[in-house]
Amino acid sequence: MNEELEYSRVFSWRFAMSEKVRRERDSLGELAVPSAAYYGIQTLRALQNFPISARTNPNSMVTAVVRIKKAAAGVHEDIGFLDRSKSRAIIQACDEILAGKLRDQFKVDVFQMGAGTAFHMNCNEVIANRAEEVLGGVKGEYKLIHPNDHVNMGQSTNDVFPTAMRLAVLSLLEERLYMALDAIAGSFQNKAVEFDKVIKSGRTHLQDAAPIRLGQEFGAYGKAVELGRTFLAGAARSLLYLGIGGSAVGTGLNTTADYPRMMIQKLSDQTGFSLLPSEDLREAMQSMRPFTEVSAALRNIAFELNRIANDLRLLCSGPRTGLAEITVPSVAPGSSAMPGKVNPSMLEMLNMVCYQIIGCDGVIAGAAQAGQLELNVMMPIIAYNLDFMISILANALKEVRVRCVDGIEADVERCRQYAEGSQSLVTALIPHIGYAKAAEVARAALEERTTLREVLEREGLLTGENLDNILNPFKMTEPGVVDKSRKKDS
Repeated sequence: MNEELEYSRVFSWRFAMSEKVRRERDSLGELAVPSAAYYGIQTLRALQNFPISARTNPNSMVTAVVRIKKAAAGVHEDIGFLDRSKSRAIIQACDEILAGKLRDQFKVDVFQMGAGTAFHMNCNEVIANRAEEVLGGVKGEYKLIHPNDHVNMGQSTNDVFPTAMRLAVLSLLEERLYMALDAIAGSFQNKAVEFDKVIKSGRTHLQDAAPIRLGQEFGAYGKAVELGRTFLAGAARSLLYLGIGGSAVGTGLNTTADYPRMMIQKLSDQTGFSLLPSEDLREAMQSMRPFTEVSAALRNIAFELNRIANDLRLLCSGPRTGLAEITVPSVAPGSSAMPGKVNPSMLEMLNMVCYQIIGCDGVIAGAAQAGQLELNVMMPIIAYNLDFMISILANALKEVRVRCVDGIEADVERCRQYAEGSQSLVTALIPHIGYAKAAEVARAALEERTTLREVLEREGLLTGENLDNILNPFKMTEPGVVDKSRKKDS
């Protein structure tokens, strides 16, 4: 009983006995559909069959499918297959949905029958019922507009769904992620300028290394994000090639020769993307390569961001017993037990988002290779995971930028102390006293717990102004700077 109550709470297809219903029929029989619903019997069957996750198909996919339906209605009017009144009613219904109406009617679970047929029919039914109303008809009767005969004319789930996936991902990248990546890369580059004069110790193997400027570290973070964005944009170019018009198996059954070209033109006009026909409609239906390429690019960005977040967490570790070279803004108390403790919370959140993206990429990779013959029936989870990856990454980048990166401050004095106390300053001595002697000096300074300068002056190897010049950490961070007083090869 408790389980039944939980299902009723989560899955909204269950309706009260007192609710008014209409009767609809399909090839399997008859069911009672809520009278107020714009979805129909095939959607209801999906709701009954797949109460799996309470996660519906993404809004980006709803928008993309509706755009395809709008374009198809226009094309079929242009070629004389659909009379103007029916075409205009379908287009009006589509425009209303694109404006945000009826979004609560797209209820099919992400985990559904293969290839997304249930979700596709959900879209066809909602558009058909609204168009039926526009023409003065009654929802569920389909006397004026039929989900299959009119809304789905010349189409199949098998070419609509992968086309919608392409349009959805292109839109998500353009409207959300590219801007978020550009913004955080810009924030890192701003910090590179701000911290350009801050000298610190570099670290390799988590051990002291030659000096570096804090600004150089942040500049490298910005460049890594920029390059990841460039690679992602390159991968996304494959999405511009559409297989719409392939119909059931990529052969264009029930379409005209001009249909693919006309569809691509209308979709280009709707979206603003320079869409192109696929070189092979069968390949566009069978292969999920464009989506694995984008997913891999997102995964690579996640790898980079995860690394950067970990670096920043190390650099701000402390405040008394860690590196504490930078501070990040305090956004929340960090412990339920230790008063006053503050953690790098935004960076930890970014880590978790990156791990989730890496996991989603694994799902997409597995689903992509599961295609069989003319179709990949795992498309719904590829679409869902791509939407999820892009959405959480865009959200995370915005919050990390605003609540963390933009507010990072440097502890200039601590950075300087680490740089000047690093044994790796000895690297600059090699051109003057040779590698072997420099190693002896470094070992002596470490064993005696003294400075390189003291050992060098005691041994009479280097002194005075010359030594000041050689051991200047800032000079060590500029490529190509060679002191003219260096020892000549004998």
